[in-house]
Amino acid sequence: MLSKDKMDRINELSKKKKAGTLTEAEAKEQTQLRKEYLDTFRSTMRDTIENVKVIDPEGNDVTPEKVKEAKKNKFLN
Repeated sequence: MLSKDKMDRINELSKKKKAGTLTEAEAKEQTQLRKEYLDTFRSTMRDTIENVKVIDPEGNDVTPEKVKEAKKNKFLN
């Protein structure tokens, strides 16, 4: 997860962009911070999905094979 300071900075830059006062240097910083945020989000989401186990009402494991493979590959690396 991104630090509170970085999240605050993303929001601050977003407000400046909406106001039309964003400088070129700040636009580059905003792009970099957004990329970092998305990378962190995707990584967290991937980890969450790889650790999900789907059970049907009868108690059978119906986790998609793709998720099982991703989990297996993660532990092998």
